[in-house]
Amino acid sequence: MVEKRSMPFQASTPFNAAQAERHLWLPYSQMHTAPAPMAVASAQGSLITLQDGRQLVDGVASWWTASHGSSHPHITKALAEQALAMPHIMMGGLVHTQAQRLAARLAALAPGDLNRVFLCDSGSVAMEAAVKMALQYHINRSDGDTQKRRHKVLFFEGAYHGDTMGMMALCDPTEGMHHLFSNMLQQQVMAPLPVDQASLERLEAILDNQGHDIAAMVVEPLVQGAGGMVFHHPEVLRHLRRLCDSHGVLLIADEVFTGFGRTGTFFACEQAAIVPDIMALSKALTGGAIGLGAALARDSVFEGFLGDDPEKALMHGPTFMGNPLACAAANASLDLFEDQPRLEQARAVGAAMAQQLERCRSLENVRDVRTLGAIGVVELNETWLARTSTDKLRQAFIAEGVWLRPFRNVIALTPAFTIGDEELRTLTNAVWNVLSGGAP
Repeated sequence: MVEKRSMPFQASTPFNAAQAERHLWLPYSQMHTAPAPMAVASAQGSLITLQDGRQLVDGVASWWTASHGSSHPHITKALAEQALAMPHIMMGGLVHTQAQRLAARLAALAPGDLNRVFLCDSGSVAMEAAVKMALQYHINRSDGDTQKRRHKVLFFEGAYHGDTMGMMALCDPTEGMHHLFSNMLQQQVMAPLPVDQASLERLEAILDNQGHDIAAMVVEPLVQGAGGMVFHHPEVLRHLRRLCDSHGVLLIADEVFTGFGRTGTFFACEQAAIVPDIMALSKALTGGAIGLGAALARDSVFEGFLGDDPEKALMHGPTFMGNPLACAAANASLDLFEDQPRLEQARAVGAAMAQQLERCRSLENVRDVRTLGAIGVVELNETWLARTSTDKLRQAFIAEGVWLRPFRNVIALTPAFTIGDEELRTLTNAVWNVLSGGAP
């Protein structure tokens, strides 16, 4: 047996492209045909510096996470200090100051009485925990009567809630990226988002017929993100809250993408003045520094797990839940929201994108231009897909000096709230230059 020896890493260790190609399996990529990934040397603010010295303006805030820009000194300082004190400790029977402080701050910021905070390690896992809470809540309330147990979850057409097996079952089975698994997953209940009277009546009919089996309804408030950056009016959320109350269904708000200012308010649910029963958070929770997720539950949901019966407890506990490093980063990020005008900056970025992207509407290959908060979207005509690819489009943006990741026929701009005026102009000019040139 040949012993494999690890190779020591130093900050000065050069990037080895051959090793990367040989060993890394990258996400959402056909590795046989995708362009070679670019090696990054550093990321500061809204600039990505590559190993070859080129710089790109980050137009997606490192997958919608770095709301304060990359490597913010207040966050990196908090990480460094926490790493020296205690990089990790299990939360089974133990707790620490960073988690206690973060939970209290999130409860204070969240709508209504979302006072119970379950810390985990990603958005998908936060949603898994949220759905598990909802299902077990109804089990606990049934007092052993299996006829009273609700075992279904209602989700919406075009939805995306994560890549785990449980969450793939709550993504659009035909239009979503997980359609290959549609016949292998637990079948849930898909409904139209009630954006008009006809779709509202269809949703009401589904609940009238199946509501007794439905434990929870999951929704991405105001924006279906990875499903195509599709916006909906706050009134939709008010309809959902009303219907859930009428049918005894728990409402789960997936604010993994929308939370922490992305839609212009701290949480998207605020714009509808509703309180979900459970809310999932991640992405910008740590300011993009390290992975962390959270599922916040109302007091009434939490109380459904209390009692003398140990089987009523929530049996869920990711190994790295409540990691002190991640909690320290999240607390530092919340400091910045408190001390800096981040929400005003988010809205200003959105207003600038709306003005600068509007000219794209005149292009023949553009179907729509829309903005909400610090989200800018240019939607291309479906015919565009027949003659090019998102890989080619991404390469064209790189040539313009920007980092954007188009998906399907959507170009989404989700920059840091702190992006500079010239950097933002570089982003929007790149979109115009590529599309007005006929697209690759």
